Amino acid sequence: MQSVIEYFIRKRNGAFRWNNSLPASALTSFAWQQSMNLLRGLKVLVMLRKPKMMLRGRSVSINGFACLSWGHYMRLGDHVYIDAFGEDGINIGEKVHIGAYSRIIVSGCLTNPGKGIKIGNHVGIGEFAFLGGGGGLEIGDHCIAGQYLSCHPENHVTDDSDTPIRLQGVTRKGIKIGTNCWIGSKVTFLDGAVVGNNCIIAAGAIVNKKFPDNCVIGGVPAKILKYTNDETKVYPLSANLSMASSL
Repeated sequence: MQSVIEYFIRKRNGAFRWNNSLPASALTSFAWQQSMNLLRGLKVLVMLRKPKMMLRGRSVSINGFACLSWGHYMRLGDHVYIDAFGEDGINIGEKVHIGAYSRIIVSGCLTNPGKGIKIGNHVGIGEFAFLGGGGGLEIGDHCIAGQYLSCHPENHVTDDSDTPIRLQGVTRKGIKIGTNCWIGSKVTFLDGAVVGNNCIIAAGAIVNKKFPDNCVIGGVPAKILKYTNDETKVYPLSANLSMASSL
């Protein structure tokens, strides 16, 4: 039984190896859970869409199927909510995992729909994430993110003190995260943030500007702590050192 389960899991994750120190009951429970997720993924057939081996957790809600596309072996945790209505909708790549209780929403405004969200291949996002797509959100291949990732690619206009902020509209620049980035838990990306490839973002950071490839960033607001490919380029760390080292 173990070899059969490993065979199917490696279709999605080629590096998977079952740890034999775990009891046989854990293997049975895991197999049952994934089988049920696979069966729930077949619900998209009702919308005349191919499941592509989707693994769908309990109480997953998807709004806007016409604007949603996904690759093979997408895994959605329990209680994930997706609203894909927008200019470009939502495009999710191959073998992507979205953690439980996450919300992926292009825009909550029907009068001014957002641009869209693009998630690359082999991306893993932890539980309780919020991914907005108002000004456009792009996450590159092979990125991993801890719990409570938050992305807000739009900002409220506040120029007129005589008009309520909620009535002044929004500006939208978009957010772009490069490939192969490691994003710590509770990181927030604000509108206009751009992070290059091969970057590490410390837990709790608030990212609101552009950063180059191959750097470690952290803090509120985030700044470069050092470069991952050049130990001679080290910036003053001060209190941010503990956040970076915690990764």
